[in-house]
Amino acid sequence: MQLRNAVVFISGANRGLGLAFARAALAAGAAKVYAAARDPASVTLPGVVPVALDVTDAAQVAEAAARCGDVTLLVNNAGISLNAPVLGADAIAAARRSFDTNVFGLWQLSQAFAPVLRANGGGAVLNVLSALTWVSLPGTAGYSASKAAAWAVSNALRGELREQGTQVTSLHVGYMDTDMTRGIDAPKTSPDAVAQAALAAVQEGAAEVLADDISRQVKASLSSATPAYVR
Repeated sequence: MQLRNAVVFISGANRGLGLAFARAALAAGAAKVYAAARDPASVTLPGVVPVALDVTDAAQVAEAAARCGDVTLLVNNAGISLNAPVLGADAIAAARRSFDTNVFGLWQLSQAFAPVLRANGGGAVLNVLSALTWVSLPGTAGYSASKAAAWAVSNALRGELREQGTQVTSLHVGYMDTDMTRGIDAPKTSPDAVAQAALAAVQEGAAEVLADDISRQVKASLSSATPAYVR
């Protein structure tokens, strides 16, 4: 699909990668960009339409889909990362919170907007995943498990939405220079570069985009004798 004259809905669009997606969509010529966030007052980018949305709230999700009936591209960007050792006392509670946002939030938003996309010619869904879809690091068990589950949901959506002409693109990326990775000392990719690469992949009809060296290396390792997840 083409971004020029598209109507784009972005969850978690008030900062970080979500804000970068909003900027990139406007620069690509989108006719309208809905920027969703728990607090719509935190959306300050000129030219977008703020929308109040907590992706874990089914009523708010349904309301957003009803209000934004002209959407042609859904960007499932909202996500949380909670650091908890896999055997820690709070690990299960943290994982449940991660799944509520990173899996079920993406899932129910996709369900709600699927009929909207069908009515508007098919369009596309872009799901923000991670290089941690395929590997867990110390403290990332809940986050990694949620992103692996979201990858499975994304792949299922691709198959089920194909008949209505809706493409589904999965974005995998390693470290980005955002609040989520503020305490990590490692090379980081600009969220603007990631957003531009992801939207370019959507326009090309790609099923998957690996946005940085980390995601490409981890994905390539999966068929090797020593995949990244056992190193």
